[in-house]
Amino acid sequence: MHVKEGDRVPSLQLETLEGDKVGLPAGDASWTHLQFRRFAGCPICNLHLRSVARRHNEIEAAGIHEIVVFHSKAKTMKPFQGDLPFDVVADPEKVLYRHFGVGQSLRSIADPRAWAAFAKGALAGHPSSSVRGEGGHLGLPAEFLIAPDGRVAACKYGVHADDQWSVDELLELARTRLATSAPPTQL
Repeated sequence: MHVKEGDRVPSLQLETLEGDKVGLPAGDASWTHLQFRRFAGCPICNLHLRSVARRHNEIEAAGIHEIVVFHSKAKTMKPFQGDLPFDVVADPEKVLYRHFGVGQSLRSIADPRAWAAFAKGALAGHPSSSVRGEGGHLGLPAEFLIAPDGRVAACKYGVHADDQWSVDELLELARTRLATSAPPTQL
């Protein structure tokens, strides 16, 4: 079952790669951008996350707390995501994936729209690129913009491995959702 815009997410405490606890939602007055990525070494995911890391200051300035979840073990993730400037969470049992209805599909890697990002990520030469697929290669990305009260203000379920919001799209979503802070009707 997919989480929809207007739904409320339960308050959770997640453990980051560094062993810190982070609240979902963030717990302060921040909005939370919750991303579900594929396996730790996914070249597509890591290419995208490097673009998020480069603009992390802008994201924070917009009042957004970034949390990224992978379906790999923490020890596998450390070499790939250990240097990211935001919270990264290991979910090898895919508990959060199931809770948020994040799935998998052969289309994640068979869709030609993912191929260019795969090649670019694999050729980037960053140590965060590997085709090792702990947890499977068929995961789909998903992301949620969550208000401080736990209400889902926007969500996206990717249909292929490179189907996610750009940083510009995230910032625009946050700007428009903050401007219209009246919560949508809960279904």
